[in-house]
Amino acid sequence: MGRAAAPGLRSLALRAAADQRRHHRVAVALLGRYMLADRQEYPCQTVDMSPGGVRLTCAVGGEIGERIVIYLEHVGRIEGTIARLLPDGFAVTIGATARKRDKIASQLTWLANRAVLGLPEDRRHERVVPRQALTTLRLEGGRETAARIIDISLSGAALACEVELPLDTGLTVGRTPARVVRQFKGGVAIEFRLPLSPDRFDENLVL
Repeated sequence: MGRAAAPGLRSLALRAAADQRRHHRVAVALLGRYMLADRQEYPCQTVDMSPGGVRLTCAVGGEIGERIVIYLEHVGRIEGTIARLLPDGFAVTIGATARKRDKIASQLTWLANRAVLGLPEDRRHERVVPRQALTTLRLEGGRETAARIIDISLSGAALACEVELPLDTGLTVGRTPARVVRQFKGGVAIEFRLPLSPDRFDENLVL
């Protein structure tokens, strides 16, 4: 009977080792946003992540056991529950299917390798040129001016405009709040106040 049980024990040990490898935490800083039970959205950044959990730096905390939906650049939408409160954020246990966990593991491996090897970011998902390029900038104080979107990333955009906008100018592009982070000839680069949702990030995106 002891001999018969040994293969089963070995199999369990191998599965446990595989799970441990799959859930290895990767130190990675990804911008994102999260929604708590009150359905309010807040910005965040990851500290480290595994297919089974993620640690976030954020300004607004939640309650242990509270359900949370998180949108992260490169990863997309994940769901989970708050497992631990931290001085600068909280840790989340990710609730996902085995297939989704494997996908997260692959994404984390790619991100870790990119950081170690100094690889360029995957431009296929990093920037898009929107079909609807013309937009309106609403400046603080109510002033409006026309602009053209050159390209968009999850965290910001490059805009062509005739008006000179100083660094750190607050504005709204369409309905998306942002601020000016860089100037170039004929336009500016802006950073969104909240990262865009990867779920709707394509050339049909309207800010």
